[in-house]
Amino acid sequence: QVQLVESGGGLVQPGGSLRLSCTASGSIFSISIMGWYRQAPGKQRELVAAIISGGSTNYADSVKGRFTISRDNAKNSVYLQMNSLKSEDTAVYYCNAEISERRGWVPYDYWGQGTQVTVSS
Repeated sequence: QVQLVESGGGLVQPGGSLRLSCTASGSIFSISIMGWYRQAPGKQRELVAAIISGGSTNYADSVKGRFTISRDNAKNSVYLQMNSLKSEDTAVYYCNAEISERRGWVPYDYWGQGTQVTVSS
């Protein structure tokens, strides 16, 4: 069984920084895309940033220039460095990964449990 475990959320003042981490464990053959989504109260879940195994990245316009996504393929981990945080970044952040458990298997979407990020003075 594959699991994604996140860490690094918390309370930070506007303008501050946080680093989120997510590690996948279990039966893993390959991981194609890893990413971070967020969901604020009363809003739909939205893509924050994604990174493919080769390193190409994609960011939501609202976080470009402030957030950086990276991954360590050897550790099956993805990270999100968040700088210049704003109150509107407050949300539950979810790790997501497309994982194949065996060679030739269709990749399946896995989600972490979510970590709260609160930006407030």
